[in-house]
Amino acid sequence: MSTDEIIVGLDIGTTKIAVIVGKENEYGKVEILGNGKTESLGVKRGLVSNIEKTVQSIKAAVEEASMKSGVEINTVTVGIAGQHIKSLQHKGSIMRNSLDDEISQQDIDKLIENMQKLVMPPGEEIIHVIPQEFIVDKETGIKDPIGMVGIELGANFHIITGQITAEKNITRCVNKANLEIEDMILEPIASAEAVLSEEEKEAGVVLVDIGGGTTDIAIFQDGILRHTAVIPFGGDIITEDIKEGCMIIKKQAEALKVKFGSALVSENKAEDIVTIPGLLGRPPKEISLKSLASIIQARVEEIIENVYYEIKTSGYEKKLIAGIVLTGGGAQLKHIAQLTSFCTGMDTRIGYPTEHLANKVPDEMTNPMYATGIGLVIKGLENARKNAIRKKTATHPKPDKTKGRFFETIFKQGRRFFDDDNIN
Repeated sequence: MSTDEIIVGLDIGTTKIAVIVGKENEYGKVEILGNGKTESLGVKRGLVSNIEKTVQSIKAAVEEASMKSGVEINTVTVGIAGQHIKSLQHKGSIMRNSLDDEISQQDIDKLIENMQKLVMPPGEEIIHVIPQEFIVDKETGIKDPIGMVGIELGANFHIITGQITAEKNITRCVNKANLEIEDMILEPIASAEAVLSEEEKEAGVVLVDIGGGTTDIAIFQDGILRHTAVIPFGGDIITEDIKEGCMIIKKQAEALKVKFGSALVSENKAEDIVTIPGLLGRPPKEISLKSLASIIQARVEEIIENVYYEIKTSGYEKKLIAGIVLTGGGAQLKHIAQLTSFCTGMDTRIGYPTEHLANKVPDEMTNPMYATGIGLVIKGLENARKNAIRKKTATHPKPDKTKGRFFETIFKQGRRFFDDDNIN
């Protein structure tokens, strides 16, 4: 089922703010209509630290995306991330009124709505409630209960929470940029939609989204999101290490990382040298690419160790047949997939956000740094389809079976009355 609705994804990252405008074509693929990107000036480690600077960056990116797409942008599907994100497992159930009526999407919605009412610690709120598996009258392991019958409908849930202040600051920035939020989605969930195949999710896979300020993790198995986590450092801390280790300014360190950086020391030669211009007439500085790689590898190994810890904590380490998929801006670092595979012993590939894109897209959009933005568009389209189905169901409700049975009973009783031998 396709929709003519145009969705705008807004990725508020630590290093960049990206706006992507897209719609679904007749083949069910996402067609990118336009995009805008600007430097993120008011975000640190996934959290808004300066409202006004963030608003300015959002406005600039939105203006560029609107100009390229020819679409007036009023509402956005926005991502949320940061080290404040937590997750927990919970079980819940509801009692249904009738054994005769099939379980519907409304029953599942009611069950999820009940989970939204869970009492959280002060300052925290629920962002997502994700069913792991359903339980119908004590029968466990059900993926999709719609169409079944039963009195008790329950489920095991993966619940993702975050700080209220973080959500409010994002909302304030978006509203100050004269936009409305259609939906707020956890960024690794969005990225997973852009770069993972359904087969990988079924087989078991770890998505690792390496951003500027954080590294986000999402583990899927049997087609279900099983575990999420946020590591509070990403590409920016590698840049800081280069800055300190090579005694250069941050701008030069970032350029070095992007152009010459490698995550494997063994892939570089000691005689390979890059020259950095000196500041204000000072002599230029020569830096060995092998030394540069040693600085980078040390920090990347630390990030990978944290990722592997989360994999082991999840309890799904032995069930992840598809291995690890790296995406985000940090995934562009040379040899990072090889180092990840070496450190974890798991198959590793780079995830490009082309899984659900139409054939004709700008080359720029196939870059891993746009995985979250494209994923937000995909999730926005998915939610638009679900809402359309809900509206259709509400407009055309199921016939009331109990009413039919009532009239059927009256008819039978009347027939017995007129068939009575005592009636003349």
